[in-house]
Amino acid sequence: MIRATAVLLVVVFGFVLNAAAREFRVPGVPGKVYFKNLVTGAVVPNTFKVEFGVDGLRVRPAGEDPLDHMSGHYHLIIDGRPIPPGQPVPFDDRDLHFGKGETQAQITLPPGRHTLTLQFADGAHLSYGAKWAATITVNVT
Repeated sequence: MIRATAVLLVVVFGFVLNAAAREFRVPGVPGKVYFKNLVTGAVVPNTFKVEFGVDGLRVRPAGEDPLDHMSGHYHLIIDGRPIPPGQPVPFDDRDLHFGKGETQAQITLPPGRHTLTLQFADGAHLSYGAKWAATITVNVT
């Protein structure tokens, strides 16, 4: 019974993600993504707080409604660029996912200059592209 339930959940989840990919669209509303507490050129310690902001869209946990393209969640890309629209945000050490709807994080980086790209994506982790991203450079001491 547990195995059948697990298989059913995988099939349903796969169907929803597939539908989300086929129905993907970038929100056509005015708005922006931004860093609330950091500006480019900021000097920060190796562990620091990053606060995320978005105007024009709602923040929702990933998977709540992958077909709702007026909401999404944040990803923080370390030393990378915005993800093209409709492409999935990778799951790796450089692409941090905040799929529970988090609006801030403590991150640790090695000393040096780093770029931080705040990327907004839909409930299926498909990027809304550069229009819904912001990139800054920080200097970690």
